[in-house]
Amino acid sequence: MASVRVRFAPSPTGFVHIGSLRTALYNYLFARRNNGVFVLRIEDTDRTRYVEGATENLIRVLNWAGLVPDEGPEQEGPYGPYFQSQRTEIYHRYAQELIESGRAYYAFDTPEELESMRSGKLPQSASSTRYNFLIRDSMCNSLSLSHRDVERMLADGMPYVVRLKMPADRIFNVEDIIRGHVEFDSKEIDDQVLIKSDGYPTYHLANVVDDHLMQISHVIRGEEWLSSVPKHLYLYECFSWQAPKMAHLPLIFNPDGTKMSKRDITSLADLPEGKVDPDVESYIRAGFERDAILNAIALLGWNPGDGHEQEVFSVTELIESFGLERVNKSAAIFDLQKLRWLNKEHLGRMDEGDLLERLKPGLAIKGWDRFSDDYYTRVIGLLKSRLSFVNDFFEYGAYFFQDPSEYEEKGLKKRWKAQSANLMLEFCQEIDKLKSFNAGAIEEALRQVAERHDVGGGQIIHPVRLAVSGFSVGPGLFDLLEVLGKERVIKRLKKAVEVIPALLQQ
Repeated sequence: MASVRVRFAPSPTGFVHIGSLRTALYNYLFARRNNGVFVLRIEDTDRTRYVEGATENLIRVLNWAGLVPDEGPEQEGPYGPYFQSQRTEIYHRYAQELIESGRAYYAFDTPEELESMRSGKLPQSASSTRYNFLIRDSMCNSLSLSHRDVERMLADGMPYVVRLKMPADRIFNVEDIIRGHVEFDSKEIDDQVLIKSDGYPTYHLANVVDDHLMQISHVIRGEEWLSSVPKHLYLYECFSWQAPKMAHLPLIFNPDGTKMSKRDITSLADLPEGKVDPDVESYIRAGFERDAILNAIALLGWNPGDGHEQEVFSVTELIESFGLERVNKSAAIFDLQKLRWLNKEHLGRMDEGDLLERLKPGLAIKGWDRFSDDYYTRVIGLLKSRLSFVNDFFEYGAYFFQDPSEYEEKGLKKRWKAQSANLMLEFCQEIDKLKSFNAGAIEEALRQVAERHDVGGGQIIHPVRLAVSGFSVGPGLFDLLEVLGKERVIKRLKKAVEVIPALLQQ
């Protein structure tokens, strides 16, 4: 494959959409898979939709996700500037070239005239309500006016736009990497505005010019831009440039099949049934892992291929597996339950040392920072597979750092029996004798007590778990007791024998 250069070219119009992050991710993965270059270009020429701070927020999210560009506003590079608002002179130069070659023209129509044309209120609207070859000669532009009138209007500062003169009878063909062969009839395409009345270019001109000048080899973008392809192909033709290869990604829908839209919610728990929030930062704030979010987004339209059942991918594994040929045409469904499952799986894969570093600030806040790193690592080893989110550690693991202050009511009623107190006191005596307080020896001591009283091991295991942790479920009991240590276990068992019978009588 020839040198690969791809670009993520968002508009700073608000929050970072799940679909935008997927586009960035696919471009990044494709570049890395093919030893290519990943470019970030900010398409900020639509000043009516520009949102202050959106660019900074976008870059912050990309950096958080690890999708760091090789070239862009922060990295710079040989094809800058990477803000389109700083490249307007370039676009005007190419627009003028199109005008001089007869491929584009000045249009002086007022907003009121355009609205009347589109709504069918003008006489010429009988031919078309689209500004195209059928109607352009009856509108107010440099094709219908005399050269003298055009020069006068330009000299007088009359507001104008520059339009592309689309041919009347052309079929445009594109071999889309994802969608295959797609045809477009120029009869269905309007004379697209290239330069707006405010002097800024539209997406179409700026996009084509920059993709050419920045030597972009592959355009990977959302399906919503598919209808723009013929306009872009014609611009490439007008300039005698080679068009890049194109891949248009499928749409992403809510679980109920509807279009995603921004939700006014304080947390994901407030989402209506069948809906998701398209704002990436909602999931960051909710505590989802970076790799889990990227993993989930990667699977929104892509799969590793037939015979491959892997669903949990690190970014490195995604790079090794990714290919545009495995991206589907059909719309993808963003499943929040799948994201939660992936989050749990990624936490389960995390190295204990790395997880400890993530936990240390919270441990300090809780006042649980007086233990050794070895102790923390052993606790993490027991709890890691049970965590859905990092912060679950502080809920599920509190008893490793402080005595339980209460006991699970449902567990007490189900697990604490009449003989539980005597069994636990005898168990205390047995484990107090142990010279080596390890899981195997602890289990053997418990089995001996159970055998002497002709009861199942569960008759001791369950009340012991409640006594030392306050919960009826958790990691393997014998490993749990080993980590807590003999002194703490015996102390908690004796306290439970004193406290729990009274609680059950209330």
